[in-house]
Amino acid sequence: MKKENFKKKHDHSNLNFFKTLLTSLVIILIFSVLPNSVSFIKNNLKSNEVVFNSSKQSFDKILVDQKKINEKNKDLVKNRLTWNIFDDIDVFGKDEDDQDPQRLSASTIEELFKENGYNLETVKKTKLVNVGNQLTKLPKELKNIESPKKRKKLFIKIVLPLIIEENLKIRFDRKKLFKILNKNNTTQRDKDWLGLKFKQYGIKQKDLVKLKIRMDEIPVSLAIAQAAKETGWGSSRFAQEGNALFGQWTWSGEGIKPLDLEKDKKHKVAKFKILKASVRAYQRNLNTHSSYEEFRIERAIQRDNEEKLDSLKLVDYLQKYAETGKEYTEVLKKIINQNSLTDFDDVDILPTSLKMKNLI
Repeated sequence: MKKENFKKKHDHSNLNFFKTLLTSLVIILIFSVLPNSVSFIKNNLKSNEVVFNSSKQSFDKILVDQKKINEKNKDLVKNRLTWNIFDDIDVFGKDEDDQDPQRLSASTIEELFKENGYNLETVKKTKLVNVGNQLTKLPKELKNIESPKKRKKLFIKIVLPLIIEENLKIRFDRKKLFKILNKNNTTQRDKDWLGLKFKQYGIKQKDLVKLKIRMDEIPVSLAIAQAAKETGWGSSRFAQEGNALFGQWTWSGEGIKPLDLEKDKKHKVAKFKILKASVRAYQRNLNTHSSYEEFRIERAIQRDNEEKLDSLKLVDYLQKYAETGKEYTEVLKKIINQNSLTDFDDVDILPTSLKMKNLI
């Protein structure tokens, strides 16, 4: 009996020993791992805190930036012209020409064009122009270039990419319109897009036929000729001070008062922030104003018959653009013919430039 009791006690003692040993090992393991775990948790919390603070700072910055944009838009709305052709065009801005870093000299522009291989002879051969050649303002020295030939060439090189790109935007819209018209069922997205275009082209009754007629390009040769006539090939005060390439009138908003304005007239020549905005407003004018309805009808007829626009025929329907009427249209024809401007009617933009400008 005693031997059996001793054996049980001995086994029980061994079991306690192993339990104590195992517990000790577990405790040692916990204390060895715990510091690293605590450190990991602390670092993770710290990292999350940094991310949170960073996100909060980014969010705060977005709010501040949005607030600035909203304030800017409020100021823009205050200066918005009431004439519908300027709707949705961010064009207005005051600037001091003498302190304007955006205005390059004529010699600098010529050098940049030369470096990029941009010349009118190449454009006529390749029928391509690089949209990257765009400028926001005309050079002051343009009016001082003694050679009429050089002055005209430089002026054309400056305005050509601007006109082509704005035409291209209309062309893409027109293709989209025809795609929608050929659908059996229009989606809500299509309807929303059409709603925006009805507003843009001043169509109240959602008339798709009228939208088709209004949503079209202005021949490049005609646009260049009108810009040349209205600005004296870029030398006029309106063009130099207000980026006004087409002499459009306004009775409110930003504008430049003509020096020889008669007492009974109160109009101003619309002023634009950049040259491109002037081109856009000009296109909107011809495509929406009631004075040019016959111009648009003739353009639609040409589209249906030949698909190619003839500026020398279309110009006859712009008698109301200037007070001189028919005389004005005859001058435009001379400018187009004498400077071979129709050579630019089928010029397109380099595909790489299109990609860069997110137009396709």
